[in-house]
Amino acid sequence: MLDKLESIERRYEELTRQISNPEVIARQEEWRNLAKEHASLEEIVSCYREYKKVVEEIKESRELLKEISNDREMEEFIKEEIERLKEREKELQEKLKILLLPKDPNDEKDVIMEIRAGAGGEEAALFAGDLFRMYTRYAERKGWKVEVMSSNPTELGGFKEVIFEVMGKGAYSRLKYESGVHRVQRIPVTEAGGRIHTSTATVAVLPEAEEVDVEINPNEIRIDVFRSSGHGGQSVNTTDSAVRITHLPTGIIVTCQDERSQLKNRERALKILRAKLLEIKRKEQEEKIAQSRRSQVGTGDRSERIRTYNFPQGRVTDHRIGFTTHQLENILDGELDELIERLIAEDQAKKLAEADGDEMRAVQ
Repeated sequence: MLDKLESIERRYEELTRQISNPEVIARQEEWRNLAKEHASLEEIVSCYREYKKVVEEIKESRELLKEISNDREMEEFIKEEIERLKEREKELQEKLKILLLPKDPNDEKDVIMEIRAGAGGEEAALFAGDLFRMYTRYAERKGWKVEVMSSNPTELGGFKEVIFEVMGKGAYSRLKYESGVHRVQRIPVTEAGGRIHTSTATVAVLPEAEEVDVEINPNEIRIDVFRSSGHGGQSVNTTDSAVRITHLPTGIIVTCQDERSQLKNRERALKILRAKLLEIKRKEQEEKIAQSRRSQVGTGDRSERIRTYNFPQGRVTDHRIGFTTHQLENILDGELDELIERLIAEDQAKKLAEADGDEMRAVQ
């Protein structure tokens, strides 16, 4: 591990020199790429330098301890300091192990989220609306921007389906854990008898795909235009602004009608289609990895039941990590960080265990 960290530090120092070079600065695209790599290494280099400083301080304190013979008070003080430094050394070692784990190449990307009402009729659509508000509030708390790309609202204020983009640094790295089936248990507003119903909604989180990530062959898509419709099928406007794109090889169909501009709806539909195709590529790559080596904590299977929101008990349970909190109202208001931090910690723990297992096998 130390050899790898030394190599990273040397690369960081080389990048520091390069991005300060006027000749490199003049080549803007090259400079941006180098600056991005430099920024990506900054945290690990800073942590490694602190680790080396702590190791050196431990060494110096031990040397000092050997020189003290008659001062018991000073001896105790130095021993306590060594213990404190050793604790910090251990913390930094664990942090460095996590920082050295392979990064998900999509972590820094914006995301496209898709919420669909599942079992439960109108109540499921209302729950889909609650989830949409929850993610919107979370995005606001993180300083991210949300833009609705396509929606199919119901008369009571829910959604049969809503697709929206979340734009902000690290959006995918945190929201990717939200993919799956979300379940709600509560008395629906449509229920006269006061019985508790269980409804579901499905959430898909897709990293936004650039054109370089997914190339769409124009000959492999069919584009249809029609008039946008609202509740009950009535026409929203009098022009053929709605767009439906069908990807012929996969059968994926994307429809956008929220904008009055056909061009904007077409751009949005293509953006959603690219994200869906990138997700298929990601899934295919994962399938090539043996089941025993999958380390992610439920970050993609939209058929997996991941969380239950129980209104009578005011609790939320994440089934993947067995975590329950009674902060239901706060979570629905977008206070998701505690949940997400626990999911990230579990994901990292599994990856660390896998990495340690690989090291043991290499030694054997």
